Amino acid sequence: MQQEPVRVAILVFPASTASIVHGLYDLFHAAGRDYESMVGKPVREDLFEPRIVAARSGTFSLMNGLTTTVQVPIAEAGVPDIICVPEVVATPEEPMEGRFEMEMDWLRRCYAQGSILASACTGALLLAEAGLLDEHEGTTHWAFCDVMQQRHPRVRVRPKSALVMAGEAQRLVMAGGGTSWLDLALYLIARKAGVDTAMNVARVSMIDWHVSGQQPYATVTSLRQSPDGVIAKCQTWAAERFHEASPVAGMVQVSGLPERTFKPRFKQATGQTPLEYIHALRIEEAKRLLEVSDEPVEAIALECGYEDAGFFNRMFKRRVQLTPGQYRKRFGGMRRELAARI
Repeated sequence: MQQEPVRVAILVFPASTASIVHGLYDLFHAAGRDYESMVGKPVREDLFEPRIVAARSGTFSLMNGLTTTVQVPIAEAGVPDIICVPEVVATPEEPMEGRFEMEMDWLRRCYAQGSILASACTGALLLAEAGLLDEHEGTTHWAFCDVMQQRHPRVRVRPKSALVMAGEAQRLVMAGGGTSWLDLALYLIARKAGVDTAMNVARVSMIDWHVSGQQPYATVTSLRQSPDGVIAKCQTWAAERFHEASPVAGMVQVSGLPERTFKPRFKQATGQTPLEYIHALRIEEAKRLLEVSDEPVEAIALECGYEDAGFFNRMFKRRVQLTPGQYRKRFGGMRRELAARI
């Protein structure tokens, strides 16, 4: 384990949220300090030395109107032990080209000199844009995984994973969306200060590890309407008729195209085959019904278009990483608890 403080740069952008930026900052400072002071053990306050870094110094505006103070500009940041990269873009359509050149140059230089690069949420898109993820596995927020794969086909995107390690000596570390940045922080603390220290941070902050990855939380982004008018018409039809028998044949008929023309055009527009798209619609509806109703799983399967409940269970588990019963317990239970308290 390192004896000198681990130097951590938290790189910020206008799209970054205060919860991730300041949350990472607080957890690194908490390591070796908070739990130990609570239970009367020796305190070590200098395990990590986090700093807020940006392209320029001064006050920096974050997403949602909050601000942070940049402690060190990139030009003076040197080569930290760890660089954390939070969100860089807020929507999948937001372009990356021609932006963040200073940040990417610094990331490449620091990685070449031994830094760990750790991204949260869409921060992985910056690592990919810098060419650092080529021929490596990677992940990002579930809503941006398709975007990453389309923009950077040399990256082996793992959309189901909440945490991915890759690169030389596993110095490229990526967390998925939402609160998976907490997994990232615990992993980095464990890697540099030991598992016991990370577990103590988790105890104090009541952090749960995302054992099931991010797939249980994901909604299929390819369900957005296509700009292709013919395909959009088929999507509208499918959204109302997905539970019927032979829905793919129905979409072909609605399109007015030969089947051999329709299928590749549909996949080009949506990123999925027509059958995959129908399964996605059915599983999304099943998730909704599992949350809001007490219907038996077999009845929900039938309502969504699956006559074989066993096939539905296998399809659901493969796509969501939870069984229907597990999904209902987690998300239906959460919905009931929230509703009971308002």
